[in-house]
Amino acid sequence: MHETINRLRAKKADEGFTLIELLVVVVIIGVLVAIAVPVYLNYRKGAADKSAQSDVRGAVSAVEQYYTDNGNQYPADIPVTDGIVTKVTLPKQTNGNDGTVTLSDGTKFALKNNSTTYVICATNTGGSNKIYVYTSNGGGSVKASTATTMASCLATP
Repeated sequence: MHETINRLRAKKADEGFTLIELLVVVVIIGVLVAIAVPVYLNYRKGAADKSAQSDVRGAVSAVEQYYTDNGNQYPADIPVTDGIVTKVTLPKQTNGNDGTVTLSDGTKFALKNNSTTYVICATNTGGSNKIYVYTSNGGGSVKASTATTMASCLATP
């Protein structure tokens, strides 16, 4: 019996991890985090860009509804928002209806009325600084603009 107890005590001394084993685990975790963080940040930028595109698509619908409700007139210009505004109201014309454009968090938005056409531009402060544009005379889908500022985006014909 005494021998069995001594063997159990001897085994107990061998339990646990060495410092080297713990350091290897910490280094492996560090490498995995170093890979995951940039991927996550790029994912967030892409999501912010998609929200700006979505906001432009929603604005197109709101402006076209406004056009129908207000005697075939487009809304007045909307200067560039600061990215904090989450709703933009399109003020009604005489005997018309208000319109509302809902924006995502961090989206900068602007609308330029060219009397018979309009241009909508948006970017998201959390994104990759791409500016997305829709021009009513070109129709089609929302595209990434080559413009470097919102003001130059609005100058798009």
